[in-house]
Amino acid sequence: MNFSKRLHRYAVTGLVFILALVLGLQSLPASTAKAADTLGIQAKSAILVDYNSGQILYEKNADQVYPPASMTKMMTEYLVMQALHNKKLTWNTKVSISNYAYQISQNRTYSNVPLRMDYQYTVRDLYEAMAIYSANGAAIALAEKIGGSEKNFANLMNQTAKKLGMTNAHYINSTGLENADLGKFATEGGANGANELSARDIAKLAYHVIKDYPEALNISKVPVRNFTAGVDSPIQMVNWNYMLPGLGSNMKQYTYEGVDGLKTGHTDLAGYCFTGTVKQNGRRLISVVMGTDSDGQRFEQTKTLFDYGYQQFSKKAVARKNQPIPNQKAVAIRNGKAGTVKLAFGKSMNLMVADGENPNVAFRVTLDRSKLDKNGQLEAPVQKGEQIGYATLATNGNTAYGHLFANDNKIPVVAAEQVDQNSWIVRMFQGIGSFFAGIFSWIAGRF
Repeated sequence: MNFSKRLHRYAVTGLVFILALVLGLQSLPASTAKAADTLGIQAKSAILVDYNSGQILYEKNADQVYPPASMTKMMTEYLVMQALHNKKLTWNTKVSISNYAYQISQNRTYSNVPLRMDYQYTVRDLYEAMAIYSANGAAIALAEKIGGSEKNFANLMNQTAKKLGMTNAHYINSTGLENADLGKFATEGGANGANELSARDIAKLAYHVIKDYPEALNISKVPVRNFTAGVDSPIQMVNWNYMLPGLGSNMKQYTYEGVDGLKTGHTDLAGYCFTGTVKQNGRRLISVVMGTDSDGQRFEQTKTLFDYGYQQFSKKAVARKNQPIPNQKAVAIRNGKAGTVKLAFGKSMNLMVADGENPNVAFRVTLDRSKLDKNGQLEAPVQKGEQIGYATLATNGNTAYGHLFANDNKIPVVAAEQVDQNSWIVRMFQGIGSFFAGIFSWIAGRF
């Protein structure tokens, strides 16, 4: 083999590549498609997510936007929690009540506790009324406290939604009431305007509420609490989430062990909606159902999703930390005591797999260009465990393992072994050899 061909061979083997790795031999029908065929969820849209992995176990019209009704308040809750963590508010911060918040709070056909304009409430008073009893006036008061006006707060809601990856979300108010209900207090969206979110967006928000501010669950799981601020006699706030343990025998048909949140919603336009979360045996699920036909149906459909998630799936490892990746070409190394280095997974990855089925998954491995020279080679030394790229879980055949967030299906790729640098004298002779190889290659190209 002449010098030109030899150099070409090393250049090709060192180029950035995408490696399809097939683990397992059987093909598996798409988990989400199977769920859609068999569950028959009676809702306009729905989604079920395994919180620990971010894996989507079921979805139906998950990207179609609908009015979320009071599930809107999860974003208001998120931003209140954010303000508390950023020390812009404390639980004891006093909040004044505007005419807008006052007028809405007096309408008891909505979810509300009546507020007074001559009384200052604490953030905790209003947050508990909003999170437990879905009080609309309380949500407006908190929005105005943080944003200065509800319109400014809605802008903040949209900015935050974008940061959280909620690609289809659009907020115009803090409560989920429609402009037809708000009347003269509506600030944008026209006479028939409403917030618009998809089930996937709401699941992303629920995930972040739980991950970023888990203490929110300590309030969302409260079954009953009295509202005592500024009232002559306590107002009993019964949580609208009938799946919570502790609501009494009259709600026993909906109770589901381990449920601790998150938010219901209902308007004539939105129908009956529910974002639920449950934790059993260390494993948490998040569900969203939108547009069911009745108060009870939203919980019955959620129960179907929870049962499906817990009873039909089990965890299986598809990649283990430090496991060498089989069936792949080693990466070329320049100036190393070895000419190549093998790759390994930098962390473990588990999938929730339908019972009785074997995962048929594919990984695409991409090397970090910043670590490679112009010929696609790594420069020695290379440390064992040094990250040199990432592996992306990809669709293979009929298998579909969707994740809520793109990064959930990525794991780092590392060097499986250490490759030390050659001594200076070896590098010198290699340099001389490369120099003459270049000359011979140039000559060969001339003749």
